[in-house]
Amino acid sequence: MRKVLFYSLLLIVGLVGSQMLTGAPPALARGIGVATMFALAFIMIHVGYEFEIDKSRARHYAWDYFVAATAATLPWLFCTLYFVFAMSPRATWGTIDNWRGSLLEGLFAAPTSAGVLFSMLAAAGLGATWLFRKARVLAIFDDLHTILLLIPLKMIIIGPKWQLVAVGLIIVALLWISWHHLNSASLPVTWPWVMLYAAGIVALSELIHAVSLWFDPAVPVHLEVLLPAFALGCVMKPPPGEDPHVDDAREGVEEGPEQPQEQAVSTIVSAVFMVLVGLSMPPIGGAAATGGLGWGVIALHVVIVTILSNLGKMLPALCYRREATFRERLALAIGMWPRGEVGAGVLVIALSYGIAGASLTVAVLSLALNLLLTGAFIVIVRKLIAPVVAAQAAEFAAAHDAAAQRSPRAEFPIESTP
Repeated sequence: MRKVLFYSLLLIVGLVGSQMLTGAPPALARGIGVATMFALAFIMIHVGYEFEIDKSRARHYAWDYFVAATAATLPWLFCTLYFVFAMSPRATWGTIDNWRGSLLEGLFAAPTSAGVLFSMLAAAGLGATWLFRKARVLAIFDDLHTILLLIPLKMIIIGPKWQLVAVGLIIVALLWISWHHLNSASLPVTWPWVMLYAAGIVALSELIHAVSLWFDPAVPVHLEVLLPAFALGCVMKPPPGEDPHVDDAREGVEEGPEQPQEQAVSTIVSAVFMVLVGLSMPPIGGAAATGGLGWGVIALHVVIVTILSNLGKMLPALCYRREATFRERLALAIGMWPRGEVGAGVLVIALSYGIAGASLTVAVLSLALNLLLTGAFIVIVRKLIAPVVAAQAAEFAAAHDAAAQRSPRAEFPIESTP
């Protein structure tokens, strides 16, 4: 748990730094954004090549997507309705402009931060659990669903544009490639190569953004690196040995000669990513005016919105009854609470469209609060499934002892020569 605490402190350092950098040159903010994309791409490539898919269970993954999509949609709807009916004057409840802004502002609550979640769960030593495997699927799906939701929302705000349709087609193509070419490419997977792949994905994303601005400065295309990086990891053949992001998952497992270095680099990248996620947060004080509300009232709204956004993530606790105990399912739902880079990206898009007001300030502060509480969420998750993990470890030890007693070596031990 020391690593979880360390990562939490890094998130706080990054968040504090983001507020100190208010008014910094745009080039610095752009550099932080590119570095964040690079670290996220590195993490998601690892997630992709350790991603296990049983193609004979396509319906099962369809159900996973439904659960993830619902867990992303409910927080979005809860927060949107709160912004419209609790934070807007009654006279604006039926206006299109109010709904447009609220729908985009509320979307910050939809995506679980896949990079933050995977790094934190691995740091807590939960990489070998059912919870980690299921969270890996759901977090990716709900981030994907959020990206898909952005397309119609942008169309509502700026009108139907072919660039947005192109982004949707690219997403569909990446999903098709991930499914049909899973584990088919024999590519190097050591950390220098993964860094090279991550840099290439970021460069491609930036190139697409630059070309889109050349076509139409009013409709910039942002291809999130999360999905391309994950797709690349999926088509790569998994490396031998343990997942470098779950180095604390199993104790007593022999490591290959290169594995400690791979794990060290992955830990460093995850640590840097935590700082960068905090630095990527929009300015809290200057994000928007308070709309005449006092900061005490703003704080109350922040708490309520945070509770609503996390309540919307609780659906997984009601599902998967045949796969896991209630403690595991509850831990899975709470494990989906961490937010981060994708939610911050949604708020940055809202700012770029000129959306402002007390609700945007509340959204920014709520995202910041969730970010600060990430470590606490992981501690709760770990305590919830501790009895399950202990029981599984006891079963494994008993099976190992039984196998040892049945082996010839156990019946005829070799005595040392005096």
